[in-house]
Amino acid sequence: MKEYDVVVAGAGPAGSMAALHAARGGLSVLLLEKRAEIGAPKRCAEGVSLRRLREVGIEPDRKWISSEIIGTTMRSPGGAVLKVDESSEDGEVGYVLDRHLFDKHIAKLAAEAGAEVRTRAACRAVSAEDGRPVSVAVRGIDGEEEIGLGCLVAADGFESQVARWAGVDTSLRAEDIDICCQYLMSGVDIEPGYCEFLLGSGTPGGYAWIFPKGPGIANVGLGIQASLSSKERCARYYLDRFVASEPRLSKGSILEISGGAVSTCPGFGPTVYDGLVLVGDAARIINPLTGGGIYHALMTGMHAGRVIAGSGKAGGYTAESMAEYERLWKERIQEELDTNWKAKERYVRMDDAEIDRFIAKAASFGLKKVRPEELIKVARTQ
Repeated sequence: MKEYDVVVAGAGPAGSMAALHAARGGLSVLLLEKRAEIGAPKRCAEGVSLRRLREVGIEPDRKWISSEIIGTTMRSPGGAVLKVDESSEDGEVGYVLDRHLFDKHIAKLAAEAGAEVRTRAACRAVSAEDGRPVSVAVRGIDGEEEIGLGCLVAADGFESQVARWAGVDTSLRAEDIDICCQYLMSGVDIEPGYCEFLLGSGTPGGYAWIFPKGPGIANVGLGIQASLSSKERCARYYLDRFVASEPRLSKGSILEISGGAVSTCPGFGPTVYDGLVLVGDAARIINPLTGGGIYHALMTGMHAGRVIAGSGKAGGYTAESMAEYERLWKERIQEELDTNWKAKERYVRMDDAEIDRFIAKAASFGLKKVRPEELIKVARTQ
C-alpha cells in the first residue's frame, strides 16, 4: 500500500492551499480530485477582494481574472438603491474570477511545491484505527486503491462525505442551508465594475446577484433558504422568474447552468481531530450572510497546511499537536462568522417594507465600503 504523510480530499481552493503549504513544509502530499477537471463545474459567483487574496499570499494574475470590480450596488424590492464606488476610498478593488482557471492555478502551485495531484480520483471510504484515519480507499481511472496516510484533510466541500466517513457529524439545520442556482449569461445589459445584489421576497431567505464577467456577460444567480424551498418553488423557479422580470437580462442567452447548496451557519464543532483536519466548506467555514467562501477556503487551507507540516515534523498529527490550526482560523474569522450569522437570522425575518427602509437608510449613510460589518451598523439604527 502506497503511503503519504498527508492525503487531501478535494482540489478546490481549500484543499489545494492545504496541499501547497504541507508540501512546502517538506511532507509527502497526495491531492485528490474526484472530478475529471479541477475547477469545473463551478458552483460559485466567483467574487473575491484584492485585500483578502493578498492576505493569503496570492497576487492577482490576469490569466484567471474575468473582470475587475470597483463597487457594489444593492437594490430593494421597492426600488431603493445603495450604490458605492469602493475604489474611491483607497483604490482597493475586487475581482470576479474565472474559477476554472483560478482553481487550477492553486493546484499547480501545490504540484510545483511537490504535491502529487490526481484527478478523477474519488475517495470511497476511510479506514480508521482507534478512531484515527489510517487509510482511504480511492477509485481512480485505473481502478480501486488503498492509500495509507498520516493525516487526512477533508476539503470536499459542502457535502463533505470524507468528514462523515471519518466519524464527524456535519449535519445542518435547513435554516442554515441555502439552495442556489446560477446562469452564466451573455447578451445582458450590465454595469461593468459593479457587483449587484437584489433583496426581498422574490428570493425567500436569500438574495439574487449579478456579477459582471466582461462586456455583456455575467454570473446571474439566486439563493433561497432550504427551509423555504419546495419542489414547485425551488431556486431555479425563482431565478427564472427574476431573469424574466428584468429587461436587461430577459433577452440574454444562458451559456452555463450551475447549482448546489451552501452552508449559512457560523461554523461548527471541532475542525481538528487525531489524524484529521477539516477546511473550507467541509468545515462550514463560510460567510453565513453572503454565502461567499473563496477567502475562507484559501485562509483555512493555508493555516491547515502550515500547521500539519509542523505537526508532521514533530512526529504528531494528533488533535493536540494540530490545535493551532483551529486557534488561527478562529482568531481571524470566528467573531465575523458569529456576527454575520446573527445578521442573516435577522435578514430572513425582514419583510419587503423593512428591506426598502434599510436600503434607503444605508444609501443616506455615505458608506465608503459595502461590507457586512458596515451594513450591520446601519441595521442597528433601524
